[in-house]
Amino acid sequence: MKKLIISGLSAMFFFVASPINAQDDDKVNYSKEELKFSKVDASPMDLALYRDKDDAAVARVIYSRPQKRNREIFGKLVPYGEVWRTGANEATEVTLYKDMKVADATVKAGNYTLYTIPGEKEWTVILNSKTNTWGSYEYTDKEDQVRINVPVRKAPNTIESLSMAFQEAKNGADLLIGWDNSYVKVPFKNAN
Repeated sequence: MKKLIISGLSAMFFFVASPINAQDDDKVNYSKEELKFSKVDASPMDLALYRDKDDAAVARVIYSRPQKRNREIFGKLVPYGEVWRTGANEATEVTLYKDMKVADATVKAGNYTLYTIPGEKEWTVILNSKTNTWGSYEYTDKEDQVRINVPVRKAPNTIESLSMAFQEAKNGADLLIGWDNSYVKVPFKNAN
């Protein structure tokens, strides 16, 4: 006990005698050359969050939002029949805060990468367990947790930036993914 008290007093003396300074220097104002922040990304990152009736987080999607900019999107910029990161930059990340059902598969709470394979009439939507990837270069179907096909729907107006949002649905929520003149719905249902 005596050693514990002496150790505790020694540690307190160390912290009192060695003030911690969060800044390297006392300078308050930096010049333009010294203060460098990155420029706004052409495809800024965004987040969609689904909360239940008790306001508890259920699912979250983090994705980058590429712009249409008068380009032909599906079938050209985003080829049909190829795995797409479903956004720009890093692959889109889905966090489930509780077990959810996607189609007939129960997906455990955790982090996943959302890939899609766009087609003219339907998309294949994939939740993959390999996370923290850039693009779809590291994609392998060996890590797939679930794959479902969902129909392509016509958007009522042009969607300039890739957009994602959760829409409340019976026993869960639908993740809407839209860009250009189309969108898809991905159903997430409560597993219990």
